[in-house]
Amino acid sequence: MAEHTTPTLGDVDTLARAILAHHGADYADFPPQPAGGAPAGLQDPVAQAAYQACSALGFIPHDAHTLALAWAAQTRRLGRFDASRWPDEPADFGLQPRPHARPFAACPAALGLYAVLPDAEWVGRMARAGVPTVQLRFKSDDAAAIEREVRAAVQAVRGTPALLFINDHWQQAIDAGAYGVHLGQEDLDALAPHQLDAIRDAGLRLGVSTHGYAEMVRADAGSPSYVAMGAVFPTTLKKMATVPQGLARLAAYARLMRGYPQVAIGGIGLAQFPDVLATGVGSIAVVRALVNAADPQAAATELMHAMAAA
Repeated sequence: MAEHTTPTLGDVDTLARAILAHHGADYADFPPQPAGGAPAGLQDPVAQAAYQACSALGFIPHDAHTLALAWAAQTRRLGRFDASRWPDEPADFGLQPRPHARPFAACPAALGLYAVLPDAEWVGRMARAGVPTVQLRFKSDDAAAIEREVRAAVQAVRGTPALLFINDHWQQAIDAGAYGVHLGQEDLDALAPHQLDAIRDAGLRLGVSTHGYAEMVRADAGSPSYVAMGAVFPTTLKKMATVPQGLARLAAYARLMRGYPQVAIGGIGLAQFPDVLATGVGSIAVVRALVNAADPQAAATELMHAMAAA
């Protein structure tokens, strides 16, 4: 039941219980996180209650803090506290107003099936199979090998409609004329402002990985072309710092980041496509569903049909 009175400090526990009553079922699969004392700066009783409740719902401290501030902002905007209304208004999270002052070049609103691939040969195979978006995720410490592979990947998609993103190797992507670059949060943080400007000024699109609310807010500050959200389900491909996000969180993220093209990633197989797409994301990234398939071209066709059907 929504509370319509102005909250006071003594209401914190009551407000937190109200949030849990409305949203506990959506996040029942997540282990509670220790809330401890409210972080410095959370003086607002709604923010304190939301931090307490979101911690109990399994959100890590940075995300619980981000949600707490957004819930307080939502309450001020509405003029009342509403426990049933999960925050999803971009302005309540401090996201940039649109249009952005210095956005990266735009990409399609729906990137479709997004194949994350280990080398240029795989990029070419999937581009020729009709996969609309491909990413080269080439791991090497050999600078010459990286340059060769990036250039080979750019060449491999020529004559196809596939959009090619290069994971991490942004300078080589600029030099080779790739469509875009994809960066993880740590890679994004490691770039100096003039390096980000170089990617933007070259006209490349930028995709950014996010794993929760705090990282989405940080990504928005850079005005990327799209945001990737995950890992949705368990994955063995890389050690994740966060637990699998699940469909309820993914749907909430999609509502908040609705101004961006969105890519869901992490442990998603054919059977999960309808439920993932029902959250509102316009793209699903896959790795094992293609590279481990007995017939990758046939698997790509099946996955693209599943996207079209949903």
